[in-house]
Amino acid sequence: MTAPSIESSTREERLDYVLNEWKCLHNCELCGKCHVLKGRGEEILYADYIDGKRSNMDITLEIRSNR
Repeated sequence: MTAPSIESSTREERLDYVLNEWKCLHNCELCGKCHVLKGRGEEILYADYIDGKRSNMDITLEIRSNR
């Protein structure tokens, strides 16, 4: 699923997207989401996207570069 654009979505739609995309799959060996988040909450990491301040892609690229 593609992240809703800031211009055409509500805060609630962006929050739902983030929560759904980072939802635990209960298969740590194959998933890797927890490894990417490094124990940080997805709502905190993506707060600027949820609030409409930065794009989802900008935040994702920042998270990936800080590994």
